[in-house]
Amino acid sequence: MTKPLHGMYQQETEEMADFKKSNQRLEKAGLKDIKETKVEKADDIKARLVLEKLEEDEAKSKAQQEMTACVKNQEKYQEEFNQSMSTVQDEIKKIAKQNQDLLEKLKKYQAELETKRAESSKLKQKFKISAQIPDTEVNFIAENKETREEGDEDSQPIRGVFTISQRAAMHLQGGQALITFEEEKGTHHLRKTDYDSTVLQFSFIYIVHLDVSRKELKVSNIPQSMPEERMKDRLEISFSRPSRGGGEVEKVEYDENTGTGHITFLHPGVAENLFLRRRYQVELDSEVNMQVGPIYNYQLRKFQTFCGCSKRTILLDDIQDMVDEEDLQDHLEIHFQKPSNSGGEIESIKYIAKGKSLEAFFCEDTEEMESAAP
Repeated sequence: MTKPLHGMYQQETEEMADFKKSNQRLEKAGLKDIKETKVEKADDIKARLVLEKLEEDEAKSKAQQEMTACVKNQEKYQEEFNQSMSTVQDEIKKIAKQNQDLLEKLKKYQAELETKRAESSKLKQKFKISAQIPDTEVNFIAENKETREEGDEDSQPIRGVFTISQRAAMHLQGGQALITFEEEKGTHHLRKTDYDSTVLQFSFIYIVHLDVSRKELKVSNIPQSMPEERMKDRLEISFSRPSRGGGEVEKVEYDENTGTGHITFLHPGVAENLFLRRRYQVELDSEVNMQVGPIYNYQLRKFQTFCGCSKRTILLDDIQDMVDEEDLQDHLEIHFQKPSNSGGEIESIKYIAKGKSLEAFFCEDTEEMESAAP
């Protein structure tokens, strides 16, 4: 007997409903497992993030501490730098003040030096004679043996005759210029103007006769270590020894106040050999090195002075330093070479700037000397 259609349809519907419910239960069970899995993963991530945050917080705290220490060190170093800078600035100010004081002293001494130079120049012009005689090597030549008498050959002193002369000179001061023209006519017109100041030349010449003793010797630097007579005896004994280059002594003189002595030997030549040494050992309480030198006499003869006015040279004074020294000298040379300025061809020119000085020497005019020659 067959079931009715309606009953069959109802059964199938119930089965479908059960199937759906089963599917829903399965779906719910699967979703729950997936959810639990995601929750577990989320918890793990959260725990890891919390741990990382703690580590970052710890690193941040450590960095802050280091930064605080660096700031304190920076403040300490800045304070030390400021103190050092203050000390250096004080030293700079102190040194600057010392330099200023030294510059003022230098200016003062320079002014005094210029005053002394001016006074010296005036004295030189007043007394007309001022010269530095350079050291000159002298060759002593003995007299001809034929002109000497027998027995007096070595007794004669060493003789020399020297002629000493000075070239004409002039002290050129700052702000002055000397101009020498090639021809004398170059100065004729200028002497009628305000340019010219007469150039006076001074010179001198004299002859010196010098005699150097061959038997006498001067002794210096004698210590005052014993009485006068005993010192004479010691000097005589020491200078009498041939082993030391001495010889028989004729006379001894000793000045206790000046510490000098005068030894006269019996035979000539001994003193000459000794004063060439310059030093001699004398036995006192101990060996003493004394200075020895020659005894000489000199005479000044035929002393002559000369004064004259230069014919081709003029002096310019009170020149203002408006340009450089060399440029100003060039301007002066150009100016005085022009015939329109009453000048002429210039042989030589020398300008001295303010604050300087120079000793100018004049040469003899060869043309005048040749024309004056017989």
